[in-house]
Amino acid sequence: MALTGRAGLIAALGAVAVLFAPRPGYAVLGLLLLLGTLVAVDLFFAGAVRPLRFRRGGERLVRLGESVAVELIVENPGRRRVRGRLRDAWPPSAGAAPRHQRLDVPAGERRRLVTTLTPSRRGDREAATVTVRSLGPLGVAARQGSHSVPWKVRVLPPFLSRKHLPAKLSKLRELEGQHPALVRGQGTEFDSLREYVVGDDVRSIDWRATARRADVVVRTWRPERDRRVLIVLDTGRTSAGRVGASPIPAQAGSGDVRGTGPGPDAGRNPPGTGSGPDTAPGWPRLDWSMDAALLLAALATRAGDRVDFLAHDRAVRAWLSGASRTDSLSALVNVMAPIEPELVESDSESMVAAILARAKRRCLIVLLTDLNPAAMDEGLLPVLPQLASRHLVLVASVADPRVAEMAAGRGTAELVYDAAAAEHLRGERSRLTTHLRRHGVEVVDAVPEDLAPTLADAYLALKAAGRL
Repeated sequence: MALTGRAGLIAALGAVAVLFAPRPGYAVLGLLLLLGTLVAVDLFFAGAVRPLRFRRGGERLVRLGESVAVELIVENPGRRRVRGRLRDAWPPSAGAAPRHQRLDVPAGERRRLVTTLTPSRRGDREAATVTVRSLGPLGVAARQGSHSVPWKVRVLPPFLSRKHLPAKLSKLRELEGQHPALVRGQGTEFDSLREYVVGDDVRSIDWRATARRADVVVRTWRPERDRRVLIVLDTGRTSAGRVGASPIPAQAGSGDVRGTGPGPDAGRNPPGTGSGPDTAPGWPRLDWSMDAALLLAALATRAGDRVDFLAHDRAVRAWLSGASRTDSLSALVNVMAPIEPELVESDSESMVAAILARAKRRCLIVLLTDLNPAAMDEGLLPVLPQLASRHLVLVASVADPRVAEMAAGRGTAELVYDAAAAEHLRGERSRLTTHLRRHGVEVVDAVPEDLAPTLADAYLALKAAGRL
């Protein structure tokens, strides 16, 4: 049962009348009897909410930043009309709208209601409860009940770096000789002979073929295909840090549902820390790494290489292998969607063991992690030589752009101290990068917006040099 604003208004007016009544005690008693009668009449004639039947429909997948419609079919098998309001409760980050909808279902009929979801975080978003308030004819009281109508919508990573894919594919075609260019890509597989043009590497001249012809002839090489690329995503505590500016707007006013209890967002994304520029400093490092991994996977698949994926912190969180080239990108997006940062220190020994157990032959290991000097010195650096001795390793990390801003700060003592701390951190990351490269590990350290294209360029450079 629920009382409406009319009940409060009647009580307020009755309280005023009691003040002027000659016998206040009888006046209060009469007011209570009046309210009780009105409430009883409304509850008797209001449509029952318990017998209502619900059925959902609509899309189950949506990209972060886009909207999706979820249908709710309400069927009234009772004998009285159900008229009132309905709330379809979702977690705050689902961005459900409208929060309340009018409901009017005659006996024996059904109605279709639509809730639009505009999620502000990726992952699985599950519906909480459907609450119906059925008003009586007087509008003083209503019957109220909640129903569990399960539905899950998976919010996929947005893949914003897709805009860089055409340019990277153009470079790939140049490497493969499918695009007119002065400079041919180098690989390990002989492709064909052609006439020398200005800009060709003189080391590619085939002197025997040149001797048989009147023109200078050069060899062309085809970059390797059917190589294996293993993308490893570090989901430990350092991946939870937010950096850069979020390109996905936050949804304002998406409060939680009263009485539904803690949802999947509880403890992970407090109010005011959504993934939009209005309320948060930016995306977590994990999301930027996922975006870069998607661009690399799309590029490597087009290049004819096999792409596998591993997410790890202290245990394996996700593993994808054996997907066909046509389905690998969609499979990778679905696997990435529910992954969240774990607030634990990553176990580098376990991670390397998991990689070696799954990568028996030499391949390119792309490790997306944070170049945190303290965490790397104690965790990854001692076990990295074991991995680099068997595979080609590329470490990619998201750099915080605020560090460069702090390093340029001057004017006050506080800004000078901040600049000194920023310069110290940059020096530590530079030392760490030099140490990794000395052990044969390729390193990509870029700000969030540049990580995806820089990582793709590093992959193309390795492919052009015939190192895969």
